[in-house]
Amino acid sequence: MYDLIAAPFVGSHVLLRPGRREAIKLPEKRFRELGLASARGEMCPPWLLSAAKARWSADLPVRRVAESVLIRRPSVFGHSRASWELNLGCDFGCDHCFLGERPFAGLDEAGKHGLLRTLRDAGVLWLQMTGGEPLIDRDFPGAARLAHDLGMMIEVQTNGSRLSRPEILDVLTSVRPHRVAVSLYGATQETFDGFTHSRGAFKRVTTGLAAAVEAGLPVRLSLIITAKTAHEQERMRGMADDLGVPYIEYTQMSPTIYGGGQTLESQSAAHLKPLGRFEGCNAGHTFLHVDPHGRASICKVARDEQVDLMTEGVQGLSRLGVIADGLMLRTGGCAGCQLSEKCSVCRPLAKRYQEAKAPLRNYCQHGQKESAA
Repeated sequence: MYDLIAAPFVGSHVLLRPGRREAIKLPEKRFRELGLASARGEMCPPWLLSAAKARWSADLPVRRVAESVLIRRPSVFGHSRASWELNLGCDFGCDHCFLGERPFAGLDEAGKHGLLRTLRDAGVLWLQMTGGEPLIDRDFPGAARLAHDLGMMIEVQTNGSRLSRPEILDVLTSVRPHRVAVSLYGATQETFDGFTHSRGAFKRVTTGLAAAVEAGLPVRLSLIITAKTAHEQERMRGMADDLGVPYIEYTQMSPTIYGGGQTLESQSAAHLKPLGRFEGCNAGHTFLHVDPHGRASICKVARDEQVDLMTEGVQGLSRLGVIADGLMLRTGGCAGCQLSEKCSVCRPLAKRYQEAKAPLRNYCQHGQKESAA
């Protein structure tokens, strides 16, 4: 089991510790030094032990570099971050879910492991494991362990319903993620179970949260503020404070990935906020998304054009940047808009809103101006 990861990262190099978000920027000279020391069977240099102590308060054992540091090879593709849906299946049936249909289908275990090796070859260093609900996938433990062994920093996005299970806690504590993001849909059984359409959901999640916090996992809550949960917003914040974990709040509901508008009905009108100016992103260039069947897209929203990694392999990603640029340039129904330079929504997401026939106030400055008037 290695202690640290040394890896290329967006034109530079970093030193990472699994389970911790803090990083050390590594000069290329030091990165090469570690590679040579590993190949020669040398012991960890004093500067490495001192840096780990200063950054993470970690007293690393004095071992050979090859035993202590996993050194990632450079990739010509440079996709440093990825999100991966293990499946779309879920044990909840939330009203706001942007996935729409949620079939439990996808790659078998061998396929999942092959996909992870492809992502490693693409340069992926930070991997978000999501769904659907990833923890109900029987292949999750093996996939998480392999991702760790390949030198990926893992984040798990979960509804928390299975966090108290011994087999789940075992894998999450042995290959520690740097974050376990748990969605919260209310602060009482009535609201929570009603919103998720799952009897006993509140009890399973609160039990799971308590177990995860007790195990020392890096939990962060995602408070989902909708028309049905907004009245418990303060109580949800209180739950996070009582657990001693950080939280963020999601108040903006999106259409489904197919452009369905049924999810917008869960929007709390009082919590609909003006969006900041969209200033571009690296989707398709340094970031990618992969669905349960191993098909890569530039992000979770823009799935119009995909690369089948199971048939094309890592070489197929050479097309993803071109796909991203094309999707970002498409203007659709917004052609000629006088506010385009200040637009708050990326083109793929705007397209989904348009397909859903969403009110302009949900995503467009024109609609927001009208609402203000």
